[in-house]
Amino acid sequence: MIHIKKPEQIEQMKAAGAVSKAALRRAGEMVRPGITTREIDQVVEGYIRLHGATPTFKGYGGFPASICSSVNEQIVHGIPSPAVALEEGDIISVDTGATLGGWVGDNAWTFYVGNVSDERKGLCEVTRDCLKAGIEQAVPGNRLGDVGAAIQELAESHGYGVVRDYVGHGVGHVMHEDPNVPNYGKRGRGVRLQVGMVIAIEPMITMGSYDSHTLSNGWTVVTNDNLPAAHYENTIAITKDGPVILTTDEEGSWCPMQGGERDA
Repeated sequence: MIHIKKPEQIEQMKAAGAVSKAALRRAGEMVRPGITTREIDQVVEGYIRLHGATPTFKGYGGFPASICSSVNEQIVHGIPSPAVALEEGDIISVDTGATLGGWVGDNAWTFYVGNVSDERKGLCEVTRDCLKAGIEQAVPGNRLGDVGAAIQELAESHGYGVVRDYVGHGVGHVMHEDPNVPNYGKRGRGVRLQVGMVIAIEPMITMGSYDSHTLSNGWTVVTNDNLPAAHYENTIAITKDGPVILTTDEEGSWCPMQGGERDA
């Protein structure tokens, strides 16, 4: 069942989105060679709680941490660990969720660890542009297929894979609501977008094949060919004036990469 939000509820969701985005920025500031993913997780959890929210992910379905930290070939749901130290040239997707006032804010960004190869930067830049392309299609009257097709067409035009097994989703009082929001599809197909829908659009794009599997920990999803993946996400409200990004804060709607790369 798709839950339509009233304008005042969407305004309330912006508060949760702001905490989640600020927590994501805090994570990005910490990304550097030598830091462990567990250290990032601890700081983000403290930041979310300090601002009166709770970490949405912690305990969700048994997930043990407050962020998902997915390095290189890990697509999503990487578990923070004191044994995982970031290395020069890595890329890491950090996914944060904050629940505030009963509403969820959910977003993700892929960060560079030190100096990253042009090949990996290209993957990240295209994936970020896929997120923008998907958001541009999130207008009343369009269909979810329009969102997915925009993402798929852009990614595949660069020779990248579009993950099939994991998709975006509705957001509200819980993190995962109807409808599913695939990053692939056909224009004019799927659920029609209407004012008041709130969805998370989150392209998961791979350098090689989109085929994936889950590690023995039951959570972490990796590419079958061990090639890198990138992941970007924002929570979006469908309004009569077009898409509104709810995961934004005083710094703006998008989360810049470090090191002087252009903002999205």
